[in-house]
Amino acid sequence: MTPSFWLERWARGETGFHLPAVNPHLMQYWPHLQLPHGARVLVPLAGKSVDLAWLRAEGFVVTAIDVSPLAAEAVFGALGVTPLRSRHADFEVLAIPGLRFLVGDFFAATAALVGQVDAVYDRAALIALPPDRRPAYAAQLSGLQGAGARSLLVGFEYAQTEMHGPPFAVHAAEVRALFGATHAIESLAHVDILDEEPKFRARGISALVERLYALRRTG
Repeated sequence: MTPSFWLERWARGETGFHLPAVNPHLMQYWPHLQLPHGARVLVPLAGKSVDLAWLRAEGFVVTAIDVSPLAAEAVFGALGVTPLRSRHADFEVLAIPGLRFLVGDFFAATAALVGQVDAVYDRAALIALPPDRRPAYAAQLSGLQGAGARSLLVGFEYAQTEMHGPPFAVHAAEVRALFGATHAIESLAHVDILDEEPKFRARGISALVERLYALRRTG
């Protein structure tokens, strides 16, 4: 999916992929990463996720990236704060203590712009991308991390023939293929969520599993 695809969806208000509350799996499994207070967390393709505010409130320093300026405005609007604004290359940067939002194309982000990354939270980034874009995403994400960086990755598994994404199905074998050369991968949980997601049943899906992984950058 190109940046223009997502900008058009935001312009039309088609952002039903956002949860109204903090992801319960984030609250349950984030402590498994054993990150110190103040660790720097990257959230790619963040949208207006309320998980950003939760991570910040837990004492982490968050850097979010999304192509939509509407997403950034929604995040700070929900917090009721006015961010400082600056410009760095092709990115507009909105910032308050504990949270920076980089508005621009994730694939154009550099390590110098993003800064230190101790952890990554990916709830809906990998599964938002079609198969041909996922290797580039994995390479970009890996390149922004140093050795030892940890990640919580949330993926969907379903029969791709039953529904066109996004969100796309990304099965465990593909996660290993994308990240196995650069990360140690631990499967944390798999949860049948079809009954919680009637909109997907309405789109023709007969089984839907949410799978969580912990990753550690090894080299």
